[in-house]
This record gives sequence, structure tokens and C-alpha cells, in this order.
Amino acid sequence: MTISDEAGSVEITDPKLPAIATFTLGDALAKTGIPLNDMMAIRHAYVKIHKDGDPGIHADSTDDEILAYTSTQSLTGFAKKPPRYWVVLLPGQGNRARLWRIVENLGEAPPSESRRTFGLRDLDLLPDLMGRCVVQWGSPRAWWVHGTTVANYPVLDIADVEPEPFPGFDHLVIDHERLQAVVREPLYAAWRTALSSVIGIYLITDTSDGRHYVGKADGHETLLQRWTSYATNGHGGNVGLKLRDATKFRYSVLRVLDPSSAEADINAVEKHYKDALDSRSHGLNEN
Repeated sequence: MTISDEAGSVEITDPKLPAIATFTLGDALAKTGIPLNDMMAIRHAYVKIHKDGDPGIHADSTDDEILAYTSTQSLTGFAKKPPRYWVVLLPGQGNRARLWRIVENLGEAPPSESRRTFGLRDLDLLPDLMGRCVVQWGSPRAWWVHGTTVANYPVLDIADVEPEPFPGFDHLVIDHERLQAVVREPLYAAWRTALSSVIGIYLITDTSDGRHYVGKADGHETLLQRWTSYATNGHGGNVGLKLRDATKFRYSVLRVLDPSSAEADINAVEKHYKDALDSRSHGLNEN
């Protein structure tokens, strides 16, 4: 098979390589054009609370949470002068580690009494390997190593992205960040199939103050089409939402309707929920 990115491609004869594979993480990193001497690698562990008292990360942590966690380091045990580029990996079973991101170190802020803080930027390098490239971490007692060291670690697997099962309309409650992932990422394909097959009445809650917006996806567009507009611009053209912070929105489905439903019936159901939730007088609906 061939793994490609903007920098080029790498030929792999078998997508599930044994531990003795000659294809190494260094072979993949070479495609970035970044010298190994300008890199270091970090293998995180899943912990609820870090030893310094800060929140840790877990298997369901968002990209923003992982980036924030990576940017904060303890005063001891970390590289004194970390290089410009960091290869960040997440833990797997045993000595396995999965490639998460390559980030750029933009500089260190003045340290506090308990921690060091770095400005990090996601470089979006090797996108075909992110979340898929599994390596054998060769330094079990070290959670960070130099780029020249991690380059020798063998690639064990180029794993398929694990699809996220659709939870059902009755259990569908997502925030804005996850909505953006739903409309674009491959692992949410089943969600898009479900949302594209129905119309209905939905609810947007601004979690900053609890105010509601009741909307509809009628015969002109499906729930997926309607929600894609919210993922794109945050307000979907709705006046009551334009001045709001979309990152605080939570989306759910109130009622699923058959695509063949009459427009009058759809409007009646929408009106019922606007009345029941009082979303005109005490919510975000303008009409």
C-alpha cells in the first residue's frame, strides 16, 4: 500500500507490519522535511489527575484538551531546551503508541512556581498517518525522547480509523466541536447517513445561559444539511444566533419526521415545541 501526504508517499508492502518491520517512524517523519535534530517525541499516558494536580487526558479527550495538556510541562523531568518540533503520541497496549500530531513549539512562557508552559501549533503534517500509525515505543521508562531516537522505532501497524457508532436520535446530544467533526470526519460516516435520511425538529441550547432555539429541517433539507450550516458558520442564518458564541451551543433532536410529511404538519410540530419551551419570549427564536 502507499501512504501519501503533501510531502510525498511511502511504499509499505503490508499494512499490518510485524514488530521487526524495517519501516520505521523515521521513514515517515522524513516525509515532513524536518531534520530529526529539530524534533523530539512525547508519549503521553492516560491519567485522570496528573501528579502535579492538573487534569490529565483520557481516551475521549478532545484535540484541544490534548494540545493544552501537551503545552504544560513540569519543572523537572522535561527537556531543558526542547526543540522546535514535537511528535506527540498517545498510549496503546503495552509498549505501543499511536501517532497523534506533529506540533511546532512557538516558545516558552516564563515558568510559574510549579510548571512550564509552551505555545504549540498543530502543523497538520502526515494527515494520512495521524491516529493510525502505531509504533513500538522503545524506551519504556522514558516518556520523551530525542528525534534521532524515536526515528528508529518500528511501525507496527497502519490501523483503520475506528468508526463511531450512531447513538440513535433519542440519545443524540452533541456540542459544537463534535458537530464539526460529525459533518467532515470519516469515523462519523454512520452519523451522516442517519442524519441525511430524515427531517425533523431540533433544539439548540446556548449552555452559557440555558436559552433555547427550536428549529426545523423540512422537506427542503435534511437534518444533516441543516446542521452542516451550523457547523460551517455557527448560526445557520438565524438572526437570534448570530450574536452568540457557537462554541457554547449544544445540539439535540426533539422529533424525527418522515421526509414525506406535509409542510403544514412540520410547522405545527415546530410551533408546539416553541410554545412548550417558550423559546420566543425566553429563548432565541425570533418568530
